[in-house]
Amino acid sequence: MPDLMTPLNRMIAERREDILKAVHGKPGAVSVAALRNDAAVATLARYCYALLPGVVRLAVKEDKFHAFVMQHRDKLLAQLVQAPAPQA
Repeated sequence: MPDLMTPLNRMIAERREDILKAVHGKPGAVSVAALRNDAAVATLARYCYALLPGVVRLAVKEDKFHAFVMQHRDKLLAQLVQAPAPQA
């Protein structure tokens, strides 16, 4: 399977607030708690798969992507809860 962490990390950095809203309806600590359950992580995987570049979606089928997200949920959760870098 290709390295999916690079496009996922880029997507999370660019769309963190949108992703958290999609999972729980609003950004913040409640969303982080929601990501600890499997149903919320599955929602995250579906949302993120749709945001991947088309070339990545052609190379990686959605069920494989979901399995990848479930397997690496701790890394993705850490990326989501990390404070965004201040913009100049």
